[in-house]
Amino acid sequence: MRWFAIILALLFAGPIAALNVTDGDTFSDQGVTYRLEGIDAPELAQVCGTAQTRQWKCGEQAKEYLARLMRAGEVRCSRHGTDAYGRVIATCSAGGVDLGAQMVASGHAWAFTKYSTRYVDEEKQALFAKLGIWSAPSVPAWEYRERAWTASAQQAPANCPIKGNISKNGRIYHTPWSPWYAKTRINTSKGERWFCSEAEALAAGWRSARW
Repeated sequence: MRWFAIILALLFAGPIAALNVTDGDTFSDQGVTYRLEGIDAPELAQVCGTAQTRQWKCGEQAKEYLARLMRAGEVRCSRHGTDAYGRVIATCSAGGVDLGAQMVASGHAWAFTKYSTRYVDEEKQALFAKLGIWSAPSVPAWEYRERAWTASAQQAPANCPIKGNISKNGRIYHTPWSPWYAKTRINTSKGERWFCSEAEALAAGWRSARW
């Protein structure tokens, strides 16, 4: 069974050409959005560390590091299905280097053990060496999203904090952890609206913001 799974994955592996890195664990190619399997990188607007230790823009740093890794050679991905938001969940490599493994091993992402234990060993190495997110107290990305959601829901209509904005770029929704969330204003008279979940926004014809 194990070898069958490997062969099946290889059949669905293919090169990626035109890349647009969204953040430390997501990128798009020709209209297809890929989410790296087994890792969770800091959200783009996230800041790690504390005022008592040191602080840095770990979200932006993770995005830049992934972009640099992907320039090392041909990017190839093995698909493992899609998530609720239509993103392709995939294990990807650039120049033969596993991107997920390198993101975790370098301290630019957490092992997303809620869904996979693939990169637990790499995370232990980064933690022991105090690299990146392990060099100072940092909130895991999933906790960061939960805190942002809770805080925004308390101020949003019907506790639905996702902002559905309409602009020249189309119908775009912003989650509470979006870098432009605070600057986005909703005008319901123009057809803009609030959503209670990303799935609801997608079903209504909105797309996620691209940073």
